[in-house]
Amino acid sequence: MAVLIAIAALLLARSRRELARRNQVLAASLKSAEELARSAEELARSADQRRLTADSQAQDAAAREAGLRDEVRHLRSVRLPSLALHLISSHLPVPGLLHEDLAGSEGAELVDSVIEVVTGIVLKERRRVDAAARAALRGSSQDSQALSYRLQTEIEALQNEFSAPRRLTERLLATDHLNEQNLRLIQRTAIVCGAWPGHVRKDTYVAEVVQGASSRLRGFDRVKINSRLGSSDIGVVGRAAEPIAVVCAELMANALEHSRDDLAVEVSLIQTGNGSVCITIDDAGMGMTSEALARGVRLTSGEQQEVMLTELGDPPSQGFAAIGRLVADYGFHVSIDHPSPYGGVRAVVSVPPNLLTSIDQEAEPPSAMAPMPTVAPQVAKRPAPAAQAAQDAQADWDAGPTAPTAAGAAPELPQRRRRAATAPTTASAATATTPPPYRAPDPERERDIWTAFQEGHASGRSDTNSEGEL
Repeated sequence: MAVLIAIAALLLARSRRELARRNQVLAASLKSAEELARSAEELARSADQRRLTADSQAQDAAAREAGLRDEVRHLRSVRLPSLALHLISSHLPVPGLLHEDLAGSEGAELVDSVIEVVTGIVLKERRRVDAAARAALRGSSQDSQALSYRLQTEIEALQNEFSAPRRLTERLLATDHLNEQNLRLIQRTAIVCGAWPGHVRKDTYVAEVVQGASSRLRGFDRVKINSRLGSSDIGVVGRAAEPIAVVCAELMANALEHSRDDLAVEVSLIQTGNGSVCITIDDAGMGMTSEALARGVRLTSGEQQEVMLTELGDPPSQGFAAIGRLVADYGFHVSIDHPSPYGGVRAVVSVPPNLLTSIDQEAEPPSAMAPMPTVAPQVAKRPAPAAQAAQDAQADWDAGPTAPTAAGAAPELPQRRRRAATAPTTASAATATTPPPYRAPDPERERDIWTAFQEGHASGRSDTNSEGEL
């Protein structure tokens, strides 16, 4: 019995120890659960705090974004236009930031840096454009100034040559030619800058337009013009005569400048089947590079309305730019091709029918380069009896009969006899009203006539002065 009690007590003690151990494990588990719960609560509170912080940061970012967007709009619509005015007139201020609270921030620094960068770019571009404009004016003024000096020399020489009319005439012609070259340079610059050609002409023969254009050039004697027009009355309307003359002058000047002085420049005038007139200019120079040819085609096409002065080089090459502006304004066409049949460059000016006209040759004499009119052969006709009687009477009146003289005696002077008045016959009236055959103007003949007139005038003045001295 005692053994059983002892065993029962032992088992009870063991059960108590096991229960205590389990209670300890359970207590530890509860404590761990409480700690986990507290950790979860802390994590939840931290997550809430982070969420609130994120929301606040998002709101701040949205506010900064909106402020930066407003600053960009302010920069575009207010500050940059004000900056452009400020660079022109420094007394005009440039506004600052729209939101002063952004001062010192990275966005404000970026916006201000845009102002600085744009200012630098504008000033640099202004200096570049100004340099290009100075180069253009410098090149044009140098050429014009050189011609003006030559013109002044000619005028000073004229003051000492009044005693030699022929030399005076030659000097006047040389002075006039220098003035024509100077006017061409000034006119070209004005056209490039947007001005009109500055000269109004009436309807002019095509050949005279080309001949007048060549007379403006130094070395015009190297230009050989060959007119193969089908009709001699083809002319250019007045509003396009001077522009076409300017274009032909520039193309011929380019041909003369890029070929040797002993080489001729061939110019041909041809009428095409569609009614246009083509003016072909060929030189035998060295030609053009592919880059220069592409640039010339682009400038003379007339498609590029605004030509930057910086594209013209230094010294500026204004000829092609002037041609392109006139092509765009008046509607004719210019093409440049390399090589020409002579190895140089071929330029063709195509004048459309709407810029051509037919000139009345009775009201306006034909061009000096027009073909001579065909004169009908003259057929000798027997004069009418009345006309024969008038001729006999005229012969009697002019000479009169001479009486027979003795051998060795001096012949008597012819005696005039009064003749009866005769009415003019139809044949004589027709002869009197027949106009003389047309004679083309000859510059050399006109110069000789004018020189002879001046010499006679000077001789008469010297004779008058010598008589006055006596």
